[in-house]
Amino acid sequence: MAEKSWHLVTYDVRDPKRLRKVAKKLEGYGERLQYSVFRCRLDHTTLEKLCWELTGIMEKEDDLLVMPICARCAERIPIHSSGDQSTWVKAPPTFRIV
Repeated sequence: MAEKSWHLVTYDVRDPKRLRKVAKKLEGYGERLQYSVFRCRLDHTTLEKLCWELTGIMEKEDDLLVMPICARCAERIPIHSSGDQSTWVKAPPTFRIV
């Protein structure tokens, strides 16, 4: 069985009809974090299939970013359903400014 890894998928689609199609397609592959941001756990073949399907929907004027993220990072991404930030988990910084 192929190993799955986490990906953060975000998009900017300029046409409302294409926007709905892209969102609907991604709902079948992962979970929505924000309006145009999804967290997806995919193997290589499924990732390639998703990208191929999205290129069939999107136009050159649209943007797509698919970024691999580690499992630890994926688990730390809070899911928000509203603008209320009171439930956001405040992660400690992983860097130090000196």
